[in-house]
Amino acid sequence: MENIITSKDNPTVKLYQKLSSAKKERLQYGLFVLEGLRIVEDALREDSGITQLILTQKAYERFGEELLQADLRNTRTIVISNELGNRIASTDSTQGVFAMCRIPASRSVSSIIKDNGKHLVLFGLQDPGNVGMMIRTADALGIDGVIMSGSCDLYSPKVIRSTMGSVFRMRIAIENDADKLFEELDRASVTTSAAVIDKDAVPVTDCTFEGTQAVFIGNEGNGLPSDVAQRCSRKVIIPMHGNINSLNAAMAAGILMWELSK
Repeated sequence: MENIITSKDNPTVKLYQKLSSAKKERLQYGLFVLEGLRIVEDALREDSGITQLILTQKAYERFGEELLQADLRNTRTIVISNELGNRIASTDSTQGVFAMCRIPASRSVSSIIKDNGKHLVLFGLQDPGNVGMMIRTADALGIDGVIMSGSCDLYSPKVIRSTMGSVFRMRIAIENDADKLFEELDRASVTTSAAVIDKDAVPVTDCTFEGTQAVFIGNEGNGLPSDVAQRCSRKVIIPMHGNINSLNAAMAAGILMWELSK
């Protein structure tokens, strides 16, 4: 192999690090980063706008033949030293496969609402791992769309990694203005359910989810704001036994999506 990049000052390497570390940089360049063989393969398979493919020397030897079979006409590929790969990696045991990917055009809430569809609203979620896992679960359970409102950056490396590629397949909209969010949902005649821990909430196991539906999941520590829960069509709760009165947000979302998708 020739032209193996070893300098930390290489422009592509420096840009990757900027995108990996700051939302401001991702927004400025309209790019986000991927790390790991599987998610890069998913992005290539879904034609998700990879602009740069970065492989360490070891990764090139191990995965290069496989990855370079993809359509890379619009993708620049570079090889960096193993040491430089360890420097830019955000995981402890990196596979040495990295990429930069274009942030897709934003979708409106109305554009992802499907008639008689089932949707998830992530309201005020701040844990990237939870958000990524919810998107992955939504993909697995056939949820029609995910709406993010006041939540963490969809394109942060940890969210992207936690989706395990589902971010490229799910219909996702971002609407941080609660008034606009409810206007769009009302306009589409969506029945909204607020997942809460209230004694006046209806057990989700007793609910029917006919028609166009959206379930709201709130912040990991504080749940849904009371004013948001009040604006929803109904409040729902997951019945629990013993002294447990709450679940991890991603676990709760999984149970609710299971009921929603029945």
